Amino acid sequence: MTFPLPETDFCRILRTTIMIVKTDTKEKFHVITIQGPSLSASMTDDLTGCLLPFLQNPVKNLILRMDELDTVEREAAETLVKIQQQFYENNASFVICGMQKQVETFLDENELLELMNVTPTESEAWDIVQMEEIEREFLDEEQ
Repeated sequence: MTFPLPETDFCRILRTTIMIVKTDTKEKFHVITIQGPSLSASMTDDLTGCLLPFLQNPVKNLILRMDELDTVEREAAETLVKIQQQFYENNASFVICGMQKQVETFLDENELLELMNVTPTESEAWDIVQMEEIEREFLDEEQ
């Protein structure tokens, strides 16, 4: 089954749900926007398969915009924590931005928010990625 989407959108068909992500590539990072009302547990494998390949690109850093998500299930949030860890283990930034208040509250209540690199706005996420990139360059020069 196929779904007509603009060429600028990247779409993965999941087991029971369609997850549409929009990608925007900048000089030092990619901005991925998850479009849709929820991020469910059934999306975790495909979420991993969608985000981890960015580690193979010359530009590895990733900003994940979640401003369209009303809900995130615990298993999906735990997967995001693991994905973030893999990015940092590979000297790449992974910053989540634009989280709605109810999602932030849910993650905080489940003690997951403190494990995530989260900013209120995309602009602040850009700043974090750029600062971490400068830090990595500085540390590489020292070695």
